Amino acid sequence: MSELHLPFLKNLLATPGPSGDEAAAAKVWRAEARTFANQVHADVHGNSIALLEGDGPRILLAGHIDEIGLMISHIDDDGFLYFDTIGGWDVQVLVGQRVRLLGAAGEVLGVVGKKPIHLIKGDDHDKAIKARDLWIDIGVRSRDEALEFVQVGCSGVLDAPTYDMPNHRLISRSIDNRIGAFIVLEVLRRLANTRPSASVAAVATTREEISSAGAATATFSFEPHIALVVDVTFTTDHPDSNKREDGDVRLGGGAVLSRGGANNPLVYRRLIELADRDGIPYNLQITPRSTGTDADTIYTSRGGVATALISVPNRYMHSPNEMIDLADVEHIVRLIVAFVHSVQSETEFLPGD
Repeated sequence: MSELHLPFLKNLLATPGPSGDEAAAAKVWRAEARTFANQVHADVHGNSIALLEGDGPRILLAGHIDEIGLMISHIDDDGFLYFDTIGGWDVQVLVGQRVRLLGAAGEVLGVVGKKPIHLIKGDDHDKAIKARDLWIDIGVRSRDEALEFVQVGCSGVLDAPTYDMPNHRLISRSIDNRIGAFIVLEVLRRLANTRPSASVAAVATTREEISSAGAATATFSFEPHIALVVDVTFTTDHPDSNKREDGDVRLGGGAVLSRGGANNPLVYRRLIELADRDGIPYNLQITPRSTGTDADTIYTSRGGVATALISVPNRYMHSPNEMIDLADVEHIVRLIVAFVHSVQSETEFLPGD
Protein backbone atom coordinates (compact mmCIF):
# COMPACT_ATOMS: atom_id res chain seq x y z
CA MET A 1 0.00 0.00 0.00
CA SER A 2 2.99 2.31 0.35
CA GLU A 3 2.87 3.05 -3.40
CA LEU A 4 -0.74 4.24 -3.30
CA HIS A 5 -1.08 8.02 -3.22
CA LEU A 6 -3.36 8.14 -0.17
CA PRO A 7 -3.39 11.94 0.39
CA PHE A 8 -4.79 12.30 -3.13
CA LEU A 9 -7.38 9.57 -2.42
CA LYS A 10 -8.54 11.21 0.79
CA ASN A 11 -8.81 14.60 -0.90
CA LEU A 12 -10.86 13.01 -3.67
CA LEU A 13 -13.17 11.27 -1.19
CA ALA A 14 -13.69 14.47 0.80
CA THR A 15 -14.71 16.57 -2.21
CA PRO A 16 -18.48 16.54 -2.89
CA GLY A 17 -19.53 15.35 -6.33
CA PRO A 18 -23.13 14.10 -6.60
CA SER A 19 -24.31 12.92 -10.02
CA GLY A 20 -24.71 15.94 -12.27
CA ASP A 21 -22.54 18.14 -10.01
CA GLU A 22 -19.19 16.35 -10.19
CA ALA A 23 -17.14 19.42 -11.16
CA ALA A 24 -15.27 19.93 -7.87
CA ALA A 25 -14.20 16.29 -7.53
CA ALA A 26 -13.32 16.12 -11.23
CA LYS A 27 -11.10 19.19 -10.87
CA VAL A 28 -9.14 17.44 -8.09
CA TRP A 29 -8.74 14.36 -10.31
CA ARG A 30 -7.54 16.33 -13.35
CA ALA A 31 -5.03 18.32 -11.30
CA GLU A 32 -3.42 15.08 -10.15
CA ALA A 33 -3.51 13.59 -13.66
CA ARG A 34 -1.60 16.58 -15.08
CA THR A 35 1.45 15.61 -13.02
CA PHE A 36 2.19 12.61 -15.29
CA ALA A 37 -0.28 12.15 -18.19
CA ASN A 38 0.46 13.28 -21.76
CA GLN A 39 -2.94 14.91 -22.18
CA VAL A 40 -5.68 15.82 -19.70
CA HIS A 41 -9.01 17.38 -20.56
CA ALA A 42 -12.72 17.44 -19.76
CA ASP A 43 -15.62 16.95 -22.15
CA VAL A 44 -19.04 18.57 -22.29
CA HIS A 45 -20.54 15.94 -19.93
CA GLY A 46 -17.89 16.64 -17.31
CA ASN A 47 -15.92 13.44 -17.91
CA SER A 48 -12.23 13.82 -17.13
CA ILE A 49 -9.83 12.11 -19.54
CA ALA A 50 -6.11 11.51 -18.94
CA LEU A 51 -4.16 9.97 -21.82
CA LEU A 52 -0.89 8.12 -22.23
CA GLU A 53 -0.07 8.07 -25.92
CA GLY A 54 1.10 4.87 -27.60
CA ASP A 55 1.18 3.16 -30.98
CA GLY A 56 -0.79 0.04 -30.03
CA PRO A 57 -4.47 -0.68 -29.38
CA ARG A 58 -6.61 1.83 -27.52
CA ILE A 59 -7.48 0.77 -23.97
CA LEU A 60 -10.05 2.62 -21.86
CA LEU A 61 -9.87 2.47 -18.05
CA ALA A 62 -13.09 3.86 -16.55
CA GLY A 63 -14.16 4.63 -13.00
CA HIS A 64 -17.11 6.89 -12.29
CA ILE A 65 -16.42 9.90 -10.10
CA ASP A 66 -19.99 10.78 -9.11
CA GLU A 67 -21.69 9.75 -5.87
CA ILE A 68 -25.25 9.51 -4.62
CA GLY A 69 -26.69 12.71 -3.21
CA LEU A 70 -29.71 14.93 -2.61
CA MET A 71 -31.42 17.78 -4.51
CA ILE A 72 -33.57 20.53 -3.02
CA SER A 73 -37.13 20.46 -4.40
CA HIS A 74 -38.93 23.03 -2.23
CA ILE A 75 -38.24 25.70 0.41
CA ASP A 76 -41.13 26.49 2.76
CA ASP A 77 -41.97 29.80 4.45
CA ASP A 78 -40.00 28.88 7.57
CA GLY A 79 -36.86 28.03 5.60
CA PHE A 80 -37.07 24.24 5.81
CA LEU A 81 -35.78 22.46 2.71
CA TYR A 82 -37.46 19.47 1.09
CA PHE A 83 -35.54 17.21 -1.25
CA ASP A 84 -35.45 14.29 -3.62
CA THR A 85 -32.67 11.71 -3.77
CA ILE A 86 -29.99 11.43 -6.44
CA GLY A 87 -29.22 7.77 -7.03
CA GLY A 88 -30.22 4.72 -5.00
CA TRP A 89 -30.69 5.53 -1.33
CA ASP A 90 -31.88 3.49 1.61
CA VAL A 91 -33.79 6.46 3.03
CA GLN A 92 -33.53 5.09 6.60
CA VAL A 93 -29.82 5.95 6.42
CA LEU A 94 -30.58 9.67 5.99
CA VAL A 95 -32.38 10.23 9.29
CA GLY A 96 -30.41 12.56 11.57
CA GLN A 97 -27.47 12.95 9.19
CA ARG A 98 -25.60 16.16 8.49
CA VAL A 99 -25.50 17.26 4.84
CA ARG A 100 -23.24 19.55 2.80
CA LEU A 101 -25.23 21.48 0.20
CA LEU A 102 -23.48 23.03 -2.80
CA GLY A 103 -24.78 26.58 -2.48
CA ALA A 104 -24.06 29.33 -4.97
CA ALA A 105 -21.63 31.02 -2.58
CA GLY A 106 -20.10 27.86 -1.12
CA GLU A 107 -21.00 24.81 0.90
CA VAL A 108 -23.91 25.03 3.34
CA LEU A 109 -24.24 22.72 6.34
CA GLY A 110 -27.63 21.25 7.16
CA VAL A 111 -29.29 18.55 9.25
CA VAL A 112 -31.84 15.99 8.02
CA GLY A 113 -34.88 16.24 10.29
CA LYS A 114 -38.02 14.17 10.92
CA LYS A 115 -40.83 13.95 13.42
CA PRO A 116 -39.41 13.04 16.85
CA ILE A 117 -39.88 9.44 17.97
CA HIS A 118 -41.79 10.74 21.01
CA LEU A 119 -44.57 12.05 18.74
CA ILE A 120 -44.92 8.98 16.50
CA LYS A 121 -47.95 6.94 17.45
CA GLY A 122 -49.45 3.51 16.82
CA ASP A 123 -48.62 1.65 13.62
CA ASP A 124 -46.53 4.57 12.34
CA HIS A 125 -43.65 3.21 14.45
CA ASP A 126 -43.26 0.28 12.04
CA LYS A 127 -43.57 2.18 8.76
CA ALA A 128 -40.50 2.70 6.62
CA ILE A 129 -39.43 6.32 6.32
CA LYS A 130 -39.84 7.94 2.88
CA ALA A 131 -37.91 10.93 1.56
CA ARG A 132 -41.14 12.93 1.63
CA ASP A 133 -41.22 12.49 5.45
CA LEU A 134 -37.88 14.27 5.87
CA TRP A 135 -36.56 17.79 5.53
CA ILE A 136 -33.24 19.65 5.79
CA ASP A 137 -32.72 22.33 8.43
CA ILE A 138 -29.94 24.85 7.69
CA GLY A 139 -30.60 26.94 10.81
CA VAL A 140 -32.43 29.84 9.17
CA ARG A 141 -35.73 31.42 10.25
CA SER A 142 -37.46 32.12 6.91
CA ARG A 143 -37.62 31.27 3.22
CA ASP A 144 -36.03 34.59 2.32
CA GLU A 145 -33.10 33.87 4.63
CA ALA A 146 -32.72 30.36 3.19
CA LEU A 147 -32.60 31.79 -0.33
CA GLU A 148 -29.47 33.71 0.63
CA PHE A 149 -27.70 30.35 0.81
CA VAL A 150 -29.53 27.84 -1.40
CA GLN A 151 -32.26 27.55 -4.01
CA VAL A 152 -34.41 24.85 -5.60
CA GLY A 153 -32.13 22.58 -7.62
CA CYS A 154 -29.22 22.86 -5.21
CA SER A 155 -27.59 19.46 -4.68
CA GLY A 156 -25.58 18.05 -1.82
CA VAL A 157 -24.05 15.03 -0.11
CA LEU A 158 -23.84 13.68 3.40
CA ASP A 159 -21.25 15.29 5.66
CA ALA A 160 -19.27 12.12 6.43
CA PRO A 161 -15.48 12.35 6.76
CA THR A 162 -12.88 9.69 5.98
CA TYR A 163 -11.34 7.59 8.74
CA ASP A 164 -8.52 5.06 8.82
CA MET A 165 -9.50 1.76 10.42
CA PRO A 166 -7.47 -1.27 11.56
CA ASN A 167 -6.09 -3.77 9.02
CA HIS A 168 -5.55 -1.16 6.27
CA ARG A 169 -9.29 -0.49 6.06
CA LEU A 170 -10.83 2.86 5.23
CA ILE A 171 -14.34 4.24 5.75
CA SER A 172 -15.90 7.20 3.96
CA ARG A 173 -18.87 8.35 1.95
CA SER A 174 -18.34 8.49 -1.83
CA ILE A 175 -16.17 5.36 -2.02
CA ASP A 176 -18.80 4.32 -4.59
CA ASN A 177 -17.18 5.12 -6.85
CA ARG A 178 -14.50 7.66 -6.14
CA ILE A 179 -12.28 4.64 -5.47
CA GLY A 180 -12.72 3.47 -9.08
CA ALA A 181 -11.74 6.89 -10.40
CA PHE A 182 -8.73 6.79 -8.08
CA ILE A 183 -7.66 3.31 -9.22
CA VAL A 184 -7.71 4.05 -12.95
CA LEU A 185 -5.54 7.11 -12.37
CA GLU A 186 -3.15 5.14 -10.14
CA VAL A 187 -2.82 2.59 -12.95
CA LEU A 188 -2.03 5.36 -15.43
CA ARG A 189 0.54 6.80 -13.02
CA ARG A 190 2.42 3.48 -12.94
CA LEU A 191 2.09 2.96 -16.68
CA ALA A 192 3.65 6.39 -17.20
CA ASN A 193 6.85 4.91 -15.73
CA THR A 194 6.79 1.63 -17.70
CA ARG A 195 5.21 2.80 -20.99
CA PRO A 196 3.08 0.10 -22.63
CA SER A 197 2.67 -0.03 -26.39
CA ALA A 198 -1.05 0.65 -26.03
CA SER A 199 -2.62 4.08 -26.03
CA VAL A 200 -4.33 4.21 -22.63
CA ALA A 201 -7.03 6.60 -21.44
CA ALA A 202 -8.07 6.79 -17.79
CA VAL A 203 -11.52 8.34 -17.55
CA ALA A 204 -13.37 9.58 -14.48
CA THR A 205 -16.90 9.27 -15.83
CA THR A 206 -19.93 11.22 -14.66
CA ARG A 207 -23.59 10.47 -13.89
CA GLU A 208 -23.20 6.69 -13.44
CA GLU A 209 -25.52 6.65 -10.43
CA ILE A 210 -28.37 7.97 -12.56
CA SER A 211 -27.72 7.13 -16.23
CA SER A 212 -24.16 6.20 -17.36
CA ALA A 213 -24.40 9.08 -19.83
CA GLY A 214 -20.81 10.07 -19.15
CA ALA A 215 -19.51 6.61 -20.01
CA ALA A 216 -21.47 6.63 -23.26
CA THR A 217 -19.98 9.87 -24.56
CA ALA A 218 -16.43 9.22 -23.33
CA THR A 219 -16.33 5.79 -24.96
CA PHE A 220 -17.80 7.05 -28.22
CA SER A 221 -15.15 9.77 -28.40
CA PHE A 222 -12.11 7.67 -27.52
CA GLU A 223 -13.11 4.66 -29.67
CA PRO A 224 -11.38 2.02 -27.51
CA HIS A 225 -10.75 -1.54 -28.62
CA ILE A 226 -10.67 -2.76 -25.03
CA ALA A 227 -12.09 -1.38 -21.79
CA LEU A 228 -11.72 -2.19 -18.11
CA VAL A 229 -14.35 -0.71 -15.81
CA VAL A 230 -13.53 -0.34 -12.12
CA ASP A 231 -16.40 -0.05 -9.68
CA VAL A 232 -17.37 -1.37 -6.25
CA THR A 233 -19.44 -4.40 -5.35
CA PHE A 234 -21.16 -5.51 -2.16
CA THR A 235 -19.35 -7.87 0.19
CA THR A 236 -20.92 -10.97 1.71
CA ASP A 237 -18.57 -11.22 4.69
CA HIS A 238 -20.99 -9.65 7.18
CA PRO A 239 -23.45 -11.37 9.58
CA ASP A 240 -26.57 -10.92 7.42
CA SER A 241 -25.31 -12.33 4.11
CA ASN A 242 -26.44 -15.14 1.81
CA LYS A 243 -23.47 -16.54 -0.07
CA ARG A 244 -25.60 -19.03 -1.99
CA GLU A 245 -27.44 -16.16 -3.69
CA ASP A 246 -24.84 -13.39 -3.67
CA GLY A 247 -21.50 -15.20 -3.85
CA ASP A 248 -18.48 -15.10 -1.56
CA VAL A 249 -16.94 -11.62 -1.65
CA ARG A 250 -14.69 -10.52 1.20
CA LEU A 251 -12.75 -7.46 2.23
CA GLY A 252 -9.12 -8.30 1.63
CA GLY A 253 -10.03 -11.00 -0.88
CA GLY A 254 -8.61 -9.04 -3.81
CA ALA A 255 -10.11 -7.97 -7.11
CA VAL A 256 -13.66 -9.13 -7.85
CA LEU A 257 -13.84 -10.44 -11.42
CA SER A 258 -17.26 -10.68 -13.05
CA ARG A 259 -18.39 -13.39 -15.45
CA GLY A 260 -21.27 -12.82 -17.83
CA GLY A 261 -23.29 -9.82 -18.94
CA ALA A 262 -21.08 -7.09 -20.33
CA ASN A 263 -17.85 -9.01 -19.77
CA ASN A 264 -15.89 -10.31 -22.74
CA PRO A 265 -15.00 -13.96 -21.96
CA LEU A 266 -11.49 -13.67 -23.40
CA VAL A 267 -10.69 -10.54 -21.39
CA TYR A 268 -12.10 -12.28 -18.30
CA ARG A 269 -9.88 -15.30 -18.93
CA ARG A 270 -6.80 -13.11 -19.45
CA LEU A 271 -7.40 -11.36 -16.12
CA ILE A 272 -7.61 -14.67 -14.29
CA GLU A 273 -4.47 -15.99 -15.99
CA LEU A 274 -2.53 -12.87 -15.02
CA ALA A 275 -3.80 -12.94 -11.43
CA ASP A 276 -2.77 -16.59 -11.10
CA ARG A 277 0.61 -15.91 -12.71
CA ASP A 278 1.43 -12.96 -10.44
CA GLY A 279 -0.11 -14.30 -7.22
CA ILE A 280 -2.76 -11.57 -7.11
CA PRO A 281 -5.78 -12.67 -5.03
CA TYR A 282 -9.25 -12.38 -6.52
CA ASN A 283 -12.90 -13.21 -5.92
CA LEU A 284 -15.34 -14.33 -8.61
CA GLN A 285 -18.84 -12.94 -9.06
CA ILE A 286 -21.50 -13.68 -11.64
CA THR A 287 -23.36 -11.02 -13.62
CA PRO A 288 -25.40 -13.20 -16.00
CA ARG A 289 -27.55 -10.31 -17.21
CA SER A 290 -26.38 -6.73 -16.57
CA THR A 291 -23.64 -5.50 -14.25
CA GLY A 292 -25.38 -2.32 -13.05
CA THR A 293 -22.22 -0.34 -13.91
CA ASP A 294 -20.75 1.73 -16.74
CA ALA A 295 -19.64 -1.56 -18.33
CA ASP A 296 -23.22 -2.12 -19.55
CA THR A 297 -22.96 1.03 -21.65
CA ILE A 298 -19.33 0.79 -22.71
CA TYR A 299 -19.34 -2.70 -24.22
CA THR A 300 -22.03 -1.78 -26.78
CA SER A 301 -20.37 1.44 -27.99
CA ARG A 302 -19.91 1.78 -31.76
CA GLY A 303 -19.11 -1.70 -33.12
CA GLY A 304 -18.54 -3.15 -29.66
CA VAL A 305 -15.73 -2.99 -27.09
CA ALA A 306 -14.02 -5.98 -25.43
CA THR A 307 -14.92 -5.09 -21.86
CA ALA A 308 -14.47 -6.44 -18.35
CA LEU A 309 -15.63 -5.25 -14.95
CA ILE A 310 -13.23 -5.33 -12.00
CA SER A 311 -14.79 -4.49 -8.66
CA VAL A 312 -13.54 -3.39 -5.24
CA PRO A 313 -15.18 -5.24 -2.30
CA ASN A 314 -17.21 -2.66 -0.39
CA ARG A 315 -19.13 -3.06 2.87
CA TYR A 316 -22.12 -0.80 3.59
CA MET A 317 -22.45 0.51 0.04
CA HIS A 318 -24.57 3.64 -0.46
CA SER A 319 -24.15 4.69 3.15
CA PRO A 320 -22.14 7.41 4.96
CA ASN A 321 -19.59 4.78 6.03
CA GLU A 322 -18.63 2.60 3.10
CA MET A 323 -15.67 0.38 4.00
CA ILE A 324 -12.88 -0.95 1.79
CA ASP A 325 -9.54 -2.69 2.33
CA LEU A 326 -6.64 -0.80 0.77
CA ALA A 327 -4.91 -4.11 0.03
CA ASP A 328 -7.70 -4.82 -2.47
CA VAL A 329 -7.03 -1.47 -4.14
CA GLU A 330 -3.33 -2.30 -4.53
CA HIS A 331 -4.13 -5.77 -5.93
CA ILE A 332 -6.48 -4.26 -8.54
CA VAL A 333 -3.92 -1.66 -9.60
CA ARG A 334 -1.29 -4.38 -10.06
CA LEU A 335 -3.67 -6.58 -12.05
CA ILE A 336 -4.70 -3.81 -14.44
CA VAL A 337 -1.10 -2.74 -15.01
CA ALA A 338 -0.23 -6.36 -15.87
CA PHE A 339 -3.24 -6.60 -18.19
CA VAL A 340 -2.37 -3.44 -20.13
CA HIS A 341 1.19 -4.66 -20.67
CA SER A 342 -0.13 -8.02 -21.88
CA VAL A 343 -2.20 -6.55 -24.72
CA GLN A 344 -0.38 -6.62 -28.06
CA SER A 345 -3.09 -6.17 -30.69
CA GLU A 346 -6.58 -4.78 -31.09
CA THR A 347 -7.93 -8.10 -32.37
CA GLU A 348 -6.70 -10.57 -29.74
CA PHE A 349 -10.04 -10.61 -27.91
CA LEU A 350 -12.10 -11.52 -30.96
CA PRO A 351 -13.75 -14.97 -30.76
CA GLY A 352 -11.99 -17.74 -32.65
CA ASP A 353 -13.42 -19.67 -35.61
